[in-house]
Amino acid sequence: MSDEPKKKKKGKLGKMLLMGGGMLLLAGGGAAAGLFLGQSGMLGGKGATAHAAEKPDQPQLVLKGTKPKPEGEAAAEGDHGSAAPEGEGGSKYESSYFQMEKEFTSNLRDSVHFIQVGLAVSTNYDDRVIKNLQAHELAVRSAVLMSLSETDEEQVFTAEGKKQLQVRLVKSINQVLQEKEGFGGVGNVYFTNFIVQ
Repeated sequence: MSDEPKKKKKGKLGKMLLMGGGMLLLAGGGAAAGLFLGQSGMLGGKGATAHAAEKPDQPQLVLKGTKPKPEGEAAAEGDHGSAAPEGEGGSKYESSYFQMEKEFTSNLRDSVHFIQVGLAVSTNYDDRVIKNLQAHELAVRSAVLMSLSETDEEQVFTAEGKKQLQVRLVKSINQVLQEKEGFGGVGNVYFTNFIVQ
């Protein structure tokens, strides 16, 4: 009978040690996952900035008021290169625009009508995105024409349909830039001309 209490104590001690070890293992795994996610930028903390700094060859976001003036352009009186005053709304990043020179003309899907659009794009990244766009203009034009040819007639006659087309065009252009340069960067597409005949 005296052996039974000793066995129970040993059993309880073993269970407590196992539970304590398991908790330490879970805590260590959680800490490791937190470090990994923080460094990879998935948590959006300091790791995201470090991640961007690791790839200086890729375009970087440009904060408002930090865009360098073109050579020879003097600063306007009262302009001290400061960012826009707080509380003025809008994005905190500069927007650069590029208008594509030629218009795009394509048949609509399953329709006798065709569409002709003029396009401009915007980016919040430095001028490398626009340079990449210009360098790969033929591939971009082809992707845009393919997207236009996949557009239904009903879609081009509604504001919502045109917004959906804009989203598809942004994806098509960024996909080409991603394939060619490893980085997209186009934030929006704007119609400078929109004709359906």
